[in-house]
Amino acid sequence: MGAAMYIFQMMALFFVAVIGVAMLVAIVLYMVDSVQSGDAIRRNYPVIGRFRGLFTKLGEFFRQYFFAMDREEMPFNRAQRDWVYHATKGKDNTVAFGSTRNLNIPGTPIFVNAVFPPLDDQFASTEPMVIGPHARKPYLARSIFNISGMSYGAISKPAVQALSKGANLAGIWLNTGEGGLSPYHEAAACDLVFQIGTAKFGLRDEHGKLSDDKLRAVAANPNVKMFELKLAQGAKPGKGGILPGEKVNEEVARIRGLKVGQAGISPNRHPEIDDFGDLLDVIHHIREVSGKPVGFKTVIGSSDEWEELFDLIAKRGPQSAPDFITIDGGEGGTGAAPMPLIDLVGMPIREALPRIVDLRDRYGLKDRIRIVASAKLVNPADVAWAICLGADFVTSARGFMFSMGCIQALKCNRNTCPTGITTHDPRLQQGLVVEDKYKKVANYAKAIIKEVETIAHSVGVSEPRQMRRRHVRIVQADGSSIPFNKIRPSYRPADGENTRT
Repeated sequence: MGAAMYIFQMMALFFVAVIGVAMLVAIVLYMVDSVQSGDAIRRNYPVIGRFRGLFTKLGEFFRQYFFAMDREEMPFNRAQRDWVYHATKGKDNTVAFGSTRNLNIPGTPIFVNAVFPPLDDQFASTEPMVIGPHARKPYLARSIFNISGMSYGAISKPAVQALSKGANLAGIWLNTGEGGLSPYHEAAACDLVFQIGTAKFGLRDEHGKLSDDKLRAVAANPNVKMFELKLAQGAKPGKGGILPGEKVNEEVARIRGLKVGQAGISPNRHPEIDDFGDLLDVIHHIREVSGKPVGFKTVIGSSDEWEELFDLIAKRGPQSAPDFITIDGGEGGTGAAPMPLIDLVGMPIREALPRIVDLRDRYGLKDRIRIVASAKLVNPADVAWAICLGADFVTSARGFMFSMGCIQALKCNRNTCPTGITTHDPRLQQGLVVEDKYKKVANYAKAIIKEVETIAHSVGVSEPRQMRRRHVRIVQADGSSIPFNKIRPSYRPADGENTRT
């Protein structure tokens, strides 16, 4: 009995001490909040006002897991992410009972199934496509779906390794992003597209200009198949790359030519490219020095101004043309960008893509310039839609981030990514196990390609690049749908050949 009483007394003293400490902390916080001038809520409502900030942060969590419906979240909803997660398992990705998608929302694509689709033995896989016929070493691209630019530094070492190994397993290309070629991009002998950003990371001389010697050295790497000159990206057109200083460790600094802790801020454009003539000159120079195909990535503000580029190509000849053009939509993603640029600048991919495809085709360059679509294209319907509209290839970054376990925590710019994808914190990186994730990367790519082929089969063609604009309808404001070739007809050559209606 005495022992029990003693324990009771100790517990009572403990709780009194806890209450006392809590009251002391509350008094201190009250005094601090009352005199500080940075937060009006905390000044007027000391201590209690602090809960507003806490609940605001928790609101993001609760909306994602409890309150938002499957199709409501932005930038990617739960249904989109769940499809990717299931696809990474390499198993059956079917669903039951019916679609949860509202097919009456304006802009929704609906594919036109054929009355008599090809039989199973009449179905073919997508054929490889040549890029850069005028380069000394053209690239025979095997896959319609590939990995978009993600720099080492913006994403972690294990993330790059998983992407490299997964790309090799799936037979797709991996874009290095503008951060240069790291050893982790070569974790496996996958096809690489070396992206040249405005800061020339990985290729810059002591003055920050393009070094031909370094360009030759990179081009000598048999894994590097093409070069992509980055003019702009969808999340921040008119603004260069932004790598926060906390992500610039010793290795990232060495690869990029920065100091440890120095933010990697790229110029908003290439200083040596002032007009389309300069652009074609630089593309020609890189192609001549490297011997490999060269294209560029950009965001469309207005398609009218791009007509000048195609006029110039017509005057100089098709050999002067870029080997490919990557169109990034204004809804594209990034690890860090000003909100006004993310929200308000750049034409969405659904408008930009057909405009550039039509310009290319009108100038008779369909077989010369390949079009790559890149934006929020993470599910089979997105990829199939882009191919219907004329894209030759589709690339995705965020889709492959989801395949590695990204939960859309929206912390890419803080070095605190909970899944280890966009952080250089060793403790957080340990959660990303390369030997598991690379298989999921490959499974995701294979699932996309397989289901795009399924859509192609359903609309009545034997392989995806035979799909045309007439094969997809777009839901209008009144709930009805219209074939896309009625909304924006494809350019039809005078001889009737190569039409994409």
